[in-house]
Amino acid sequence: MKKHILVVDDDNMNLARTRIILGKDYDVLLADSGIEALVKLRNEKVDMVLLDIDMPGMNGIETFGRMKEFAADIPVIFLTASGLEEDVHSAIKLGAVNYLKKPYQPQELLKRVAQEFEKA
Repeated sequence: MKKHILVVDDDNMNLARTRIILGKDYDVLLADSGIEALVKLRNEKVDMVLLDIDMPGMNGIETFGRMKEFAADIPVIFLTASGLEEDVHSAIKLGAVNYLKKPYQPQELLKRVAQEFEKA
């Protein structure tokens, strides 16, 4: 059975690209906001979350904090275009398992996701 990955990003092109990259090997769920991500996490089976940091409304760090209240065991890989070290450090301190700087190479995304599933 395929693992379920929730991809959260406010950019529809990033969502579509990530679905194409991961879609052969995983069931991919998409959310374009932190609020939508939290709803999906409560209602669907999710094995991993790929979470954009810089989103309007509720950013990825805040989304991750709320997610931890009821889905603390789901691994999160942050996706960031900013590359700000403080964002990355905040994410890792909160318990993110990894991060990827956008734009990323498809092979790198597949490798990071596979590595996290191997740890579980």
